[in-house]
Amino acid sequence: MTDEWTGGVVTDRGGDAPPTVAEWEPVSVPGRPAAFDDEGPIAYRTTFADPRADETERALLDLRGAYDRATVWMNGSRLATHEPYFVPARLEFDPRPENELIVLCERPDSVAGIYGTDAVPDGVGTPGIWWDVAVESRPRTFLRRFEVRPRLETGTESDATGDAAASATNATADGAGAGLDVTLEVDAGAAIDDAVTLSLRPEGFRGGAAMERLPVEAAAGERTTLSKTISIEEPSLWWPREYGPQNRYSVRAKLGGDTVERTVGLRHVERDADGLLLNGRRVRARGFTRLPGGDPREDVRRAVDANATLLRARAHVPPPAFYEACDEAGILVWQDLPVSGPDLPIDRGRELAAALDETYGRHPSLAMYGVQDQPADPYAEPLGDGLLAKLAVRYRAWRTAVDHGPAAAVADTVADELPVVPVTGPPGTDPDAAHLFPGWQYLAAADIDWLLETYPSLGELVGGFGAGSLAADNVEPAAIPGLGSGMLEGRAAGAEESQREQARTLKTVAESLRRRECGVLAASTLRDTAPDGGMGVHTAEGEPKRAAEAIAQSYEPVQAVLDGPAAPGTVGITLCNDTHEALEPIVGWRVGDTTEMERVSVGPLETTAVGTVRIPRGTERVDLEVAVDDTTIRNRYHL
Repeated sequence: MTDEWTGGVVTDRGGDAPPTVAEWEPVSVPGRPAAFDDEGPIAYRTTFADPRADETERALLDLRGAYDRATVWMNGSRLATHEPYFVPARLEFDPRPENELIVLCERPDSVAGIYGTDAVPDGVGTPGIWWDVAVESRPRTFLRRFEVRPRLETGTESDATGDAAASATNATADGAGAGLDVTLEVDAGAAIDDAVTLSLRPEGFRGGAAMERLPVEAAAGERTTLSKTISIEEPSLWWPREYGPQNRYSVRAKLGGDTVERTVGLRHVERDADGLLLNGRRVRARGFTRLPGGDPREDVRRAVDANATLLRARAHVPPPAFYEACDEAGILVWQDLPVSGPDLPIDRGRELAAALDETYGRHPSLAMYGVQDQPADPYAEPLGDGLLAKLAVRYRAWRTAVDHGPAAAVADTVADELPVVPVTGPPGTDPDAAHLFPGWQYLAAADIDWLLETYPSLGELVGGFGAGSLAADNVEPAAIPGLGSGMLEGRAAGAEESQREQARTLKTVAESLRRRECGVLAASTLRDTAPDGGMGVHTAEGEPKRAAEAIAQSYEPVQAVLDGPAAPGTVGITLCNDTHEALEPIVGWRVGDTTEMERVSVGPLETTAVGTVRIPRGTERVDLEVAVDDTTIRNRYHL
């Protein structure tokens, strides 16, 4: 499609007629034009030639990521109004030799998710065509809709510890087999008496292919729906990275000259008090929250580099490229509804949940849903540390009240095959998943142990922890989205010091959670959304901060960690093993010129005490090492 677009602020919506715009100016599509950061609604306009090769073909407009409500006019006629933005709009139109397309985009009336908070800059939520827009030519009779939903049959019991027998990558938890439920909608522009050819092939691994034909008969102008289940007797499963291969299948449908294809994976996800089970086996999910903006594939690469196995799409829905990258890399996705704050209209929440499941439910990386993010924030005004601060933390938690009814009502309607987290929030909101920010909003980072001893349930499922930092000097922290007013006061001055403190905080909290065998933990956040700083371990441009290396060390699947802050005195060492293998590594530690080592045994998905290290005054660094076979894993602490 043409790259020549103009856009402008709408002054008169015009009803069924195209909108009136104050001034049309050149813009880039897809994108979020900076000129319209605080404006809305915004209209976008372009022209293009007839996409068809001949008049027997049909023309379709494919619109993706038009935030949030989009109204479309073609050649002066209103085609449709479409929402939400993450569901593709596929609209047929009667083309002319030259065509004018106008798309009016506007913010949601309610339920804006992360875009309605101060966690992201205003420009990130600018109404626009964010992902893609295209016009295409299709045959007179074509496949209008093609859905493939994996179905993996499992038994009522599973081996959570993951013994050798359960490690086979081409068997379900109970050997029951699997199927792909295929739904096709045929749009017959002319009478048809034919068959759709369905073909199945493994992607990147050896396995059985299959082909079937579905008869289709329809009169001209009719649409008919076909359904078929493709059985897979010995399925090859999709696993998160570190636990197995990312096996997937391609399913292709062909009718005459029209072909469509989908890629899916087979996996089964459960959640209990100890975390997640994939295909009947316990897995540890370590990772980050992700905020909108940036290249989604690059964000997935950054997560892999940091030894993550999970990304939480916090209160927004990312583009399809994000899910495709997670499928390929073996990154689990915790997908929130675009809901943040105290208000959750139940009907709207149910609509969004259904749309999410229909749009992204086929992706094997999708592991769990979140409904409502941050329904209240009793710690928006920061607290210091010490005894009085601990009393204040408990008091604010005690006086906070949140109605879980709307989130629970929405959660009850979400697809049964995936776990659902109704509420994610801070202490006091009685959350199903916790936001924990010692060392940032309240207390010191080392007080994470006190916090989890005071509120043990907060350590079971953690949807956010960490601290912010600056990406540049001589900036005003309070003006940076996500940092909050006064959070850096008294903690750090300047980019270097704030990044050093951020790294210490993330490392302290992450390693405490790992020592306690937390099943799911997500650090906040992977990448800044503003150029001057934020909560990310990478800048908005993708450059790593100090915390990126620190958290990557803490997230090693097998790692030795200190039992408390690296400070003068005696501190214990714990070995964490997130793998399915029993290990007998050598753990060593070095403080100044003193080096010690110990051989220890640790079971699958377990932790074990190693010993203690004495840190004298004046020590600048403590180094821990774990030798497993021919691999040495290092963990470093700067005092």
